[in-house]
Amino acid sequence: MLLAEIITIGDELLIGQTVDTNSAWMAKALNLSGIKLHQVTTVADEKEHIVEAMQNSARRSKIVLITGGLGPTKDDITKATLCEYFETHLEMNSTVLQGIEEFFKQFDRPMLESNRNQAMLPAACEVLINTRGTASGMWFEKDGIIFVSMPGVPYEMKGLMTDEVLPRLKKRFEAPAIFHKTILTQGIGESFLAEIIRNWEDKIRANGLKLAYLPSPGLVKLRISAYGKDESTLRDEVLSAAEELKCIISEYVFGEDEDTMESIVGDLLKLKNKTLSLAESCTGGNISKIITSIPGSSAFYFGCAVTYSNASKVDVLGAQSESLNKFGAVSKAIVEEMALGAKLKFHSDYALATSGVAGPGGGTMEKPVGLVWIALAGPNGVVSEKYNFGNSRERNIQRASAMALDMLRKELLK
Repeated sequence: MLLAEIITIGDELLIGQTVDTNSAWMAKALNLSGIKLHQVTTVADEKEHIVEAMQNSARRSKIVLITGGLGPTKDDITKATLCEYFETHLEMNSTVLQGIEEFFKQFDRPMLESNRNQAMLPAACEVLINTRGTASGMWFEKDGIIFVSMPGVPYEMKGLMTDEVLPRLKKRFEAPAIFHKTILTQGIGESFLAEIIRNWEDKIRANGLKLAYLPSPGLVKLRISAYGKDESTLRDEVLSAAEELKCIISEYVFGEDEDTMESIVGDLLKLKNKTLSLAESCTGGNISKIITSIPGSSAFYFGCAVTYSNASKVDVLGAQSESLNKFGAVSKAIVEEMALGAKLKFHSDYALATSGVAGPGGGTMEKPVGLVWIALAGPNGVVSEKYNFGNSRERNIQRASAMALDMLRKELLK
């Protein structure tokens, strides 16, 4: 197996000021190219740490991908460190300089000397032109090991990886073929799934396939993988196994691969020419945020009332004060009145409503943290379900949002 490592450089990563999303993206891109990511290392903006990380990676892997430290400011020391490691020097690259000048001219911005210095690059590297920014990529080879340095800005890194790095690696190495298929499930936990599909899982593993469980709040992804020489054969084996899996757990499957619950619900609403509105309390607008992340959601989504207080539930949605006094805000009666109120207020075909105790405080013996009521009002009336998700506020919001959308999905499929 062809191994690669990633080195991310930056104090901001080590203190948690910036989240390293680059490594996750590169890991997926490498995997799909048949290259196994062996390790990810994050180091400070210090020469000794960078050099040590490069030396260690070179002992373990054939490919070392480096991101960060290529900006125009004094704290960006990666180029100087690379010069020392590869025993070379910086020199002006006229092609890169011209590109930087055009970049600043395009945006009608003045070009400083520090920007001009971005064209000073190690003489020993093969320059990878960055069409999305001013920091060039650099390709080095030493003792049979390939080192690639790229900017830490995700947009620029992804462009260099897609346009330059991955095509060169594929041309240079004969990596094994790989094929993945991911089945998306909702409404069942990881351990319960494992029990249901135990015999099927034993069979596919005996046939050389691999299965990974990827849980997240409200969802479990099941990824089937195969590695080998012939991609066509791998594809047939994986797709056959996936069809068997979907038959076994059909009541829990809602999509595949890059599908999302919100995109599937959106497609169903558009297919049936139906519309949606929301009334959110404990989810605080999170479902609305998810729905409006879908391009073209204005075709089916009318709006949301975030009624966090009891008074707003009454004033905005028309919930009954008598119901609030008798049952409380977290109740079947109130969540159903919220859903019906939103449907009426926004003139939509369907309306979802949530009301619960997100936590971490506010729970009682009768209504503990994690208790959530979800209601769906539609052409045939209103239905509701009660859930108890646990003690984590963030997970409760995410799980309630996923469950609400799945309730609507199932209704639209009837």
